[in-house]
Amino acid sequence: MEINPKTNERIANYKLLIGGVLPRPIAFITSIGEQGVLNAAPYSFFNVVSTDPPMIAVAVMRKPGGVHKDTARNILESKEFVINVVDEQNVDKVNVTSCDYPSEISEVEQAGLTTSPSQVVHVPRIQQAKVHFECRLHQHLELGNGPNSDLIIGEVVHIHVDDTLYDGGRIDTKKLAPIGRLAGTDYVTLGNIMSMPRPTYKKE
Repeated sequence: MEINPKTNERIANYKLLIGGVLPRPIAFITSIGEQGVLNAAPYSFFNVVSTDPPMIAVAVMRKPGGVHKDTARNILESKEFVINVVDEQNVDKVNVTSCDYPSEISEVEQAGLTTSPSQVVHVPRIQQAKVHFECRLHQHLELGNGPNSDLIIGEVVHIHVDDTLYDGGRIDTKKLAPIGRLAGTDYVTLGNIMSMPRPTYKKE
């Protein structure tokens, strides 16, 4: 099958992207709105983009008519947010927060989640997550026609790692038990781990 995305409907391209770019890590983002409401929502268009300084990027799709989602609007206003890592133990509650609640309703309360203060930013972090990245907005890019997406690049200013996961400067992946996003309503657990050392070029 050969497909030209320029002649494809937007939703058709979306389905191909989420069905081919996977598994995707999930950024469970907490942010604070103008009225002080704590917002929380999961996003799977997410990854690391720099290590010096450490930076993380998340693409937040806009609502119909090019309207900002609460997460993007909050981050653009406050310049701060927290990424809470999704794992097997918290994914059910995280899924509750994906509902399109009105801005005045806190998804954290609806999901029965609890929070802890952050160290550097004003946005609280989710206690049920074992890893948190406190972030300050580094750059914002509007993407797509309309535009239809906000690319949020955050500089990581503080990291929390549960003591049970921390091992000599590394995070124990198996103990973290992260969850990945697939297409549709499907998620994936860690599964089998395959180790493959990177080859080294040796000039003859």
